Amino acid sequence: MIATSENLMKSAMAFRLPPLILHPFSTPEDTSVLMESSRASLALQGFLPRDETPSLDLDRQLLRGRYAELRMLYYIGKDVTRWTEQCLETLTLNGGYEDRKMRAETFAVLLVQHVPAHVRLKLEGWGVLDFCALFRRSIGLHAVFNEMPKAQDFAPDFLRRYHRHLDQWYEQRLRDWVFDRPRADEFTFDLYASGEYALMLEQSWSNDNGQESPSK
Repeated sequence: MIATSENLMKSAMAFRLPPLILHPFSTPEDTSVLMESSRASLALQGFLPRDETPSLDLDRQLLRGRYAELRMLYYIGKDVTRWTEQCLETLTLNGGYEDRKMRAETFAVLLVQHVPAHVRLKLEGWGVLDFCALFRRSIGLHAVFNEMPKAQDFAPDFLRRYHRHLDQWYEQRLRDWVFDRPRADEFTFDLYASGEYALMLEQSWSNDNGQESPSK
């Protein structure tokens, strides 16, 4: 109870940023491709029976899944990049941070290193456990590509090991700019799925028009 009260006090004192709105991570087709890729990876490593599937076919399944992962990271990165720009604009309009060198990278670090407790719980409830890597890599990918390349534009070796490249691109982006890093508990924000946020807006507009709230 004490820890909860302390978190509430910190949240009340923190500067509130715009909500981060994430669109769906994947389609049902992507989920199927990712499952096939995971099984292919385990088979190639000897953790699952190989059956009669040739190694070349398993490798194709693996690479197809890797590209699907990259595509998901790219679209998450679009949402995250939009959010960091909104955060910077909000601080600029607020006018209370003139003595700080704030950039979009400030909020990238916030998202990777200082996620508020309630946002962490929501991500975990969605099944996103390693969200730090998810956000770090999506930001790293957007540091390099404005548009998502086609699968054939990537070298197979890159697709097999893209994780380490995206981690390095994220770190390089931070090194390329001088900016103030956020302090723990300095900022807070809410997280919504795009459908959830759209429903909230719809209910808000209905209430503003004099209609009864669905909860009443």
